[in-house]
Amino acid sequence: MGFGVFIHRSDSIYKDRPEEQYQFPSMYLRRVEACVGGSIIYYEPSKVKDARGYYAMAKVQQVIPDPVTPDMYLALIEPRSYVPFVNPVPFSGPDGLVERGLLNDKGRISGRAQSAVRLLSPSDFNRIYDLGFDADELVLPRVDEMGTGFQEDQAPFEFEQSRDRVSYVGSRIVRDRIFRRVVLRAYDERCAITGLKLINGGGRAEVSAAHIRPVEQNGPDIINNGIALSGTAHWMFDRGLISLSDDLEILVSRQVTISTVCRGS
Repeated sequence: MGFGVFIHRSDSIYKDRPEEQYQFPSMYLRRVEACVGGSIIYYEPSKVKDARGYYAMAKVQQVIPDPVTPDMYLALIEPRSYVPFVNPVPFSGPDGLVERGLLNDKGRISGRAQSAVRLLSPSDFNRIYDLGFDADELVLPRVDEMGTGFQEDQAPFEFEQSRDRVSYVGSRIVRDRIFRRVVLRAYDERCAITGLKLINGGGRAEVSAAHIRPVEQNGPDIINNGIALSGTAHWMFDRGLISLSDDLEILVSRQVTISTVCRGS
């Protein structure tokens, strides 16, 4: 139940679906097995165009031989455990490497940095987690989203250990809040149906993040499964009155009656 870093490229030749599985050769088997039951962080190297650095975390449920490719294995990701970082974390920051376990005795980057799978110390995991999830800003839902009376302007939340962090970000309330932030940022806080970007008096965007494949149907909390919608559009989308085709055309149900009311001046 250790921590690890899995390198994943957006142009990967492997059968990776970060929210579901990670394919790797047998040379990394022991390292991946050490992460079973624990959490891993996905990293995209700087050689990739528009690389995201450390960009998400997930939990490894089990490891199985790849049923199709000899001498390859699959790390199966625990369903609903994949969570994208609010802020992707660069390999190196103002204080140097964030993954300090990569430094050798002379303080230089060791060859371990080239490993596609490597174990991660709890302190390095905590550091990357805190940077990726804005540890200084408690990630809670808006008052009007949950009706719980929570406010975002609260004292920083302090975790006692790494397991607290994993448990915290795994809660549905926090996951929904993170999902909203990453989806709205991807859409520039603009409704995908109407094209409108409405900002209220408090400086908030009046738009929500909807799951394209619903949570109830195991829809993952990834950007590709999210769409930014205004209130009315979201209501219609959830009820199947509007949808999007594969080529992003707006589809309108036959149950919808559109009428135009003209008022005389």
